[in-house]
Amino acid sequence: MDGRPHAEALRRGRYSEPGRIYLVTTVTRDRTPVFQDLWAARALIGTLRYADRENHAETLAFVVMPDHLHWLMSLGEVESLSTVVRSIKAVTSRRLGHAVWQPGFHDRALRREEELLPIARYIAANPLRAGLVRKLGDYPHWDAVWL
Repeated sequence: MDGRPHAEALRRGRYSEPGRIYLVTTVTRDRTPVFQDLWAARALIGTLRYADRENHAETLAFVVMPDHLHWLMSLGEVESLSTVVRSIKAVTSRRLGHAVWQPGFHDRALRREEELLPIARYIAANPLRAGLVRKLGDYPHWDAVWL
């Protein structure tokens, strides 16, 4: 056993469909608050933007919390969801010069008919709920196409 009893369960039933919208959550190793550091958070955001430019994904909303990432995205046409997330994590770790992420990630496939705006609002409000800021505009590490 590799010490990650839920890792296999996270992968079970995972299906990648190009163009499908996914809500991805991934956490740092040992929940270390790596992204409290401005430069580290900007490195992750730059990596998400790179994935957009390369058509691996289309970012709809994200928030970089001190110890995790919530990413609402539409999967591109070429790579699988696992490949895209693995790449985001690898590039971020390489940019920061050390292992950043816990293995695995949680994903939820969304139907196009679902209300995406409330999900984006939920993502963006994460820093408020965590008590990191009093107003959303005070938190620098989020974005959403609708907000």
